[in-house]
Parts: sequence; structure tokens; C-alpha cells
Amino acid sequence: MEDLAVGTRVKHPVYGEGIVSRSHLTIYEIFFERGGKMELTKYNADIEIISSPEEKPRTGLTLSEVENALTYVLDKYQGLNYAVKMADKWSGGILEMKPANPDLQSKEVPMETFFHKIVMLRDRLRVLEQNINSHPKLSDDDKVQLQQYITRAYGSLTTFNVLFADKEDQFRGQSK
Repeated sequence: MEDLAVGTRVKHPVYGEGIVSRSHLTIYEIFFERGGKMELTKYNADIEIISSPEEKPRTGLTLSEVENALTYVLDKYQGLNYAVKMADKWSGGILEMKPANPDLQSKEVPMETFFHKIVMLRDRLRVLEQNINSHPKLSDDDKVQLQQYITRAYGSLTTFNVLFADKEDQFRGQSK
């Protein structure tokens, strides 16, 4: 059977006449006079075509629609992150923070937790950078000025580069 376009009028021996309202990968969503909305497999031999629409609706996405979908997903999940490895010498270690006042309690944080927070900070700075660069209302001068602040923030975080296993994952500040 040919792939049915949305708007195709069909007939079914049990549900009567209906109109295809959606076409999914393996099923059609059809509104029948007697059966209401039904989902039937595309391989259903009982479906008889009564009439097809004059102009078939488009089935693909435009480049703009794909870009919008990707932008939504990247914004929702803070970009596509890959696994960043911590240097082996820190695995299983603990970051201990001791206050100057001996009466106060110190704080211990597993290195893996601390490293994860540093990586998340870096990834959020990258998303902020992307949002600034693609912002429609900021002027180029505004974008450059904001970008310089982010670059300085990266520079302030270079202290933590010792935690990263791969040099490519490290923070980079302003080049001299």
C-alpha cells in the first residue's frame, strides 16, 4: 500500500469512512465516523482509499525548523556534553577546606564531586557564550564586551586546570 497523506479519505469495513489525520513511522491516526480516532498499522490491508488530497502536505522539515529544534535541545540540555576525564592522581581524593578559626568545622568534598562542579561551570559558561553570540538584540560591540568578561572568567579558572586529564578540556584565558 502507498503511504497515505494527511487528509486522505479512507474506508474500513468495521469503522466506516474516515480521514487520515497523522502519519507516524508505522501507524496512521485516522478519525472515523463510527469509531472515532483510531490508530491503525500502515500495513492494514482493510484500509481502502476513497480519495487523496489534491496537494500532498510536505513531509520534511525546512533547515530553519531543524535549526530551531537543535537550538531548543541544546538550550534544554546545556549543550551536548561529552565525558570529561579527571586526572588519575585525583581519583578517590578529597578536597578539604579548613577555616582559620579552629573552633569551626572543616568541610570535605570528594574530588569527583568538586571536579563535576568545575566541569558544569565550564559548560554553563560555554552556553552563556553561545547565547551571547547568537542574541539578536545585542550589538557586535556589546557581544565583544560581554565575551571579554567570559574570557576573563575562564582565565580566573585556570587554577583548576590541574584537575583535567586532557589539556584540550582545560580553561583558557586571554592570550598574551
